[in-house]
Amino acid sequence: MSQSSPHPITPKPAFQLPAADHDRRAWVAPAVATALLFFLGPAALFFGGLSPMATDACGPDNCSQALMTRLTLIEGTMFYGGLLTSGAWVTSWVLPWTHRWSMWRALAAALSLMPSLFVLMLVMSLPQG
Repeated sequence: MSQSSPHPITPKPAFQLPAADHDRRAWVAPAVATALLFFLGPAALFFGGLSPMATDACGPDNCSQALMTRLTLIEGTMFYGGLLTSGAWVTSWVLPWTHRWSMWRALAAALSLMPSLFVLMLVMSLPQG
């Protein structure tokens, strides 16, 4: 007695053809953001970490309010901006690689660069103590 199934079994293909909506350039925005973060991230951490030394000449109690406000802003941006950078960078890589998500992927990649650029801008424009 043979056991033949009423429905033939079809093998799965070795590879699947890309969907019609597949974005072949989906990797570009996250890769550019990754390359820029490779340089901007450590620079922002280094200069942001050294920025409290701007109070060496005046002491933290006698420095101008503008300088102390700027240093507080740098410190907060380094902490919360690091969380934003990490989340936006991971999001830019894990969004679906379809044309529908290409704008959001590019925005997330650009957003991941903003905290580092903001810290560098703040450090380079510190007011006099």
